[in-house]
Amino acid sequence: MIGFRRFLNMLIAVLLVPLSAYSQQRFPKVVPAGNYSGICALGNQRYAVVSDKAETDGFHVFRIDIDTIRGRILNVENEGYRSSGLPNCDMEAICFFPPSGTVFIASERDSEVNEYSLDGRRTGRRLEMPEYVREANRNTGLESLCYDAGRHRFYTTLERPLKGDSTLLILSFNDQLQLAETYTYVPDAPISRKYYQGVSELCVLSDGRLLVLERQIRVPRLKLGAKTVIRLYEVFPDSNALLEKRLVREFKTRLTLTGRKFANYEGVCRISSDWLLMVADSQNQYKGMLRDWFLLTPLDRNMSTFNSF
Repeated sequence: MIGFRRFLNMLIAVLLVPLSAYSQQRFPKVVPAGNYSGICALGNQRYAVVSDKAETDGFHVFRIDIDTIRGRILNVENEGYRSSGLPNCDMEAICFFPPSGTVFIASERDSEVNEYSLDGRRTGRRLEMPEYVREANRNTGLESLCYDAGRHRFYTTLERPLKGDSTLLILSFNDQLQLAETYTYVPDAPISRKYYQGVSELCVLSDGRLLVLERQIRVPRLKLGAKTVIRLYEVFPDSNALLEKRLVREFKTRLTLTGRKFANYEGVCRISSDWLLMVADSQNQYKGMLRDWFLLTPLDRNMSTFNSF
């Protein structure tokens, strides 16, 4: 009987995770309306989150309690905004840097990646970004950032290729903040002319794989019928300059008369060996129609799940 009960509990857990892991969650009483575009784990259930239209340069700190058995966020506490006191430069991504206990933030407007102490102040250090990155349009510049603590590498890339190009360069930097390697990545083509497409985030896994978050967005003039197509690809940064990508997750969100689950996911971070945490940009809860969604999704080497909200 004891063996049967254990088997039954395991079966229930397996059945529950895929269902709950695709439930978007929001916490309007504690999470202020924002334009959340990047997230990273700080440890002890605390996460730094950037909003690309915050009043000043800096980041939010949220304490997020997660049930990794059922794949649910149980609670979110807002620990406040850590401001540098400087103007917001369109902050798009953030990563934690364990060697100094600081965070780095990628800004799209000036194509820079600056270092910040955990009280929100800039340290004065930044990644030594190559000059050609500044050729990007202010709305298609640096959108992603992550750090591989095992291999001592930062990774970042532009949202879309530079004018006249069809590929992106994923740049890696060492702990001395200097450019180390450059990889070529071929992004998806737009589904149609009605869709806006771009790479919104990079996420490094414990074995050195990189996940590339691409999303395509269609927003009709009247807004109803808006749709996103979210795709996660994996690549292996190695000696090959041209990265081969493999689709590991795809899902869609929509805005309809009866449902407001449209979500433009721009931030993703690994929270354990089994889970990813994603955050969406609601455009400050645009006209009361959009939501500040969080999504917890399972991480599996052979994951290939297709779903819609």
